[in-house]
Amino acid sequence: MAVEAGSGELVKVVALLGAAVVMVPLFRRLGLGSVLGYLSAGLLVGPFGLGWFSDPQAILHVAELGVVMFLFVIGLEMRPAHLWSLRRQIFGLGTLQIGLCTVVLAAVAWLCGLRMPAAFIGAAGFVLTSTAVVMQLLGERGDIALPRGQRIVSILLFEDLLIVPLLALVAFMSPLPAEAGEGSRWMAVLVGIGALAGLVVAGVWLLNPLFRLLARVQAREVMTAAALLVVLGAAALMEVGGLSAAMGAFLAGVLLSGSTFRHQLEADIEPFRGLLLGLFFLGVGMALDLSVVAANWPLILSGLLAMMAAKAACIYVVARITRTGHRDALDRAVLMAQGGEFAFVLFSAAQAAGVIDGTANANLTAIVVLSMALTPLAVLAVRGLAGREAGPSMDGIEEVDGQAGSVLIVGFGRFGQVMSQALLARDVDVTIIDTDIEMIRSAGEFGFKVYYGDGTRVDVMRASGAATARVIAVCVDDRRAASRIARLCRDEFPQARVLVRAFDREHALELAQLDVHFQVRETFESAVRFGQAALEALDMEPELAARISDAMRRLDAERFALELAASDVNAGKPLVIGNTPPATPTPFTPPRRASKRLDAGEGGESGGAGAPPAA
Repeated sequence: MAVEAGSGELVKVVALLGAAVVMVPLFRRLGLGSVLGYLSAGLLVGPFGLGWFSDPQAILHVAELGVVMFLFVIGLEMRPAHLWSLRRQIFGLGTLQIGLCTVVLAAVAWLCGLRMPAAFIGAAGFVLTSTAVVMQLLGERGDIALPRGQRIVSILLFEDLLIVPLLALVAFMSPLPAEAGEGSRWMAVLVGIGALAGLVVAGVWLLNPLFRLLARVQAREVMTAAALLVVLGAAALMEVGGLSAAMGAFLAGVLLSGSTFRHQLEADIEPFRGLLLGLFFLGVGMALDLSVVAANWPLILSGLLAMMAAKAACIYVVARITRTGHRDALDRAVLMAQGGEFAFVLFSAAQAAGVIDGTANANLTAIVVLSMALTPLAVLAVRGLAGREAGPSMDGIEEVDGQAGSVLIVGFGRFGQVMSQALLARDVDVTIIDTDIEMIRSAGEFGFKVYYGDGTRVDVMRASGAATARVIAVCVDDRRAASRIARLCRDEFPQARVLVRAFDREHALELAQLDVHFQVRETFESAVRFGQAALEALDMEPELAARISDAMRRLDAERFALELAASDVNAGKPLVIGNTPPATPTPFTPPRRASKRLDAGEGGESGGAGAPPAA
């Protein structure tokens, strides 16, 4: 019987993972994001879908560790000085946004028929934005480190702190008699302060010596266990003190942000973070009670739309008041327009304290879960509309049409600007196109004539004069776009010599297989020249340093040719790689150490496959 029960649980785990493996890639392929894929998978296998799982709260309880680990990784990226520089955004912007949203949402909930205490609890829970959803979407977009992402992270941190006074407020609002021994709430405050102080002391004086000691043992699994110990220990300490576990993990990450073991810790935590965060979204999907939604759908639907719209409007107003641009304000409003995971904790505590009843808890929970599910769709819809309607003004920007320059430059970023100078200095007839409107406008202020045009479209390339151009220089800072443009040029405009900026070694091989006439890795030549300057700084003769650099170029070109020949593409064709043809022998042989460094150089940087020996 025990074996049968064990195999049954194993089948459930396999079903859970299988649902995630199928649904998440499908939703990402459709452009809907991984969050909605996880939520849909959870709804599919949960108690209100196929019924394979009957207790989503048990999964949520474990999966909340994913949010905890996520905030620990974010904390590792924020040094205390950087966090201090965000203090106005955390407390100023956070207070303004949360205060306005709470008042407006409480009014909306009251108008939807809830009594004022229940309306306030519903509003306070909905104000607590989902850290998991927002951070996942920001991470997928690569916006966490950007200023707009940092402002959102600051508000999320303040909301995590807010759960503590809200739970205390629920206790004050409770009509039930206080339990024996609960009289001194000051003691709870002192315990919380003590837990916070203990974590700071451990982070400053104990963690780094601990990791140095474990590093000497040179046991990778012990370092991983220690990383998990730090995250879970910090979270447990904060929970004992009545504070947020996620906030404890974040603070532990901040305290370790200056540690020499920061990158190792991040690498150890990352697999657990991703798995548990996905499990959290699966649990949220399972928690959506379809029977409650079906029984109260008019109230839930109206409440969902009204609360999301009201919260988004408040966030937008606050963002504009604090001098945020329209597009960033709109993006923040839609991204944070949902309730979050802490709302479940608040609603459960309020029901236990008698502030709200079970029906209100079920309805409010359904509204929060649906808002989390709708957020990825709302973000996609609004970003699509903003891209078409609310994008940068095209005033003063000319779209390319009927050009006929002898050289066509596609992309006028840093790389394109530098390479164009030699051509413009010799009065070469050049046509330049780009899709960055602000850059085009800025270039015009410096006397450059840049047209608006998407180089991946054949009609735009024809309007740019690609059909008559002698040279097409692809300088875009986008690996996929560069490959698409190169392929288009070789197929549609064979008369032109195609020169392409390569992102890394792997991309350079891809371009060589497309038979472009010339490609150069964007950092290779500058890195070689930088190494030459380092040798000269060590008092090496400039001529010898230059010879070593030339040898590096030739060795790299020979190695590149071997890699290309091994792929059985373009074998036997003349090839130009970077600045040096590979066939020229050199009488100078660099030291063996230099050769080894070359082998480990750019291939490691690009993350591509290892390179064969240069010799």
